[in-house]
Amino acid sequence: MRFFLAATLLSMSSALFAQTCPPLLQHQFKTLQGETFDLCQHAGKPILVVNTASKCGFTPQFTQLEQLYAKYKSRGLVVIGFPSNDFRQELEDDKAIGDFCKLTYFVEFPMMSKSSVVGKNANPFYQQLRTASGTMPKWNFYKYLIAPDGKTVTAFSSITEPNDPAIAGQIDTWLAKK
Repeated sequence: MRFFLAATLLSMSSALFAQTCPPLLQHQFKTLQGETFDLCQHAGKPILVVNTASKCGFTPQFTQLEQLYAKYKSRGLVVIGFPSNDFRQELEDDKAIGDFCKLTYFVEFPMMSKSSVVGKNANPFYQQLRTASGTMPKWNFYKYLIAPDGKTVTAFSSITEPNDPAIAGQIDTWLAKK
C-alpha cells in the first residue's frame, strides 16, 4: 500500500511539475564540471542564454556577463553559458574551457558542457530558442533573453554587449514585477 501511495504521489508531482515548467525549459544539461543542470528549476525567472567561445574577439564580454549575473542573481536572474565550437573558436574540452573561464574571467554563472548551437546538430534547447525567437546564433556571444513566462524570447546579436540598456532594462522590468 505504501509503495502504491508513493508511486501515485510521485506520478502526480511529476505531472504538476511538467505543467509548471514551460516546454522551452524542459531540458537538462551537464555543466563543465559534470553536474546536472535542470532548466525547469529556473522557471519563473529571467534567463540570459549565451553561446560562448574562449578564443573569440567577443570573449571579453565574459566580464560584463559576470557583472550582470552578480548584480541580479539575488533577485532571480540566471545567466547560462553554452560553449560551442561551431565557429571554430572554442577550446578542446570542458576542463580547458572551465579553467579558462574561471582563471581568466572569474566566471561564476553556470556554464554548460560544450555543444553545438547552430544547424542540424544544434542541441534541442538551441533548436527551440531558434524557433521561439525566429533567429539562430550568427556568431559567438549571441544572446537570448527568456522572459519569466518561459515563452517570450528576445535575441541579441554578438555586438550587443551584456550591459546594453535593452538587456538590462528588460531584466529590470521583469524583476520589478516580482
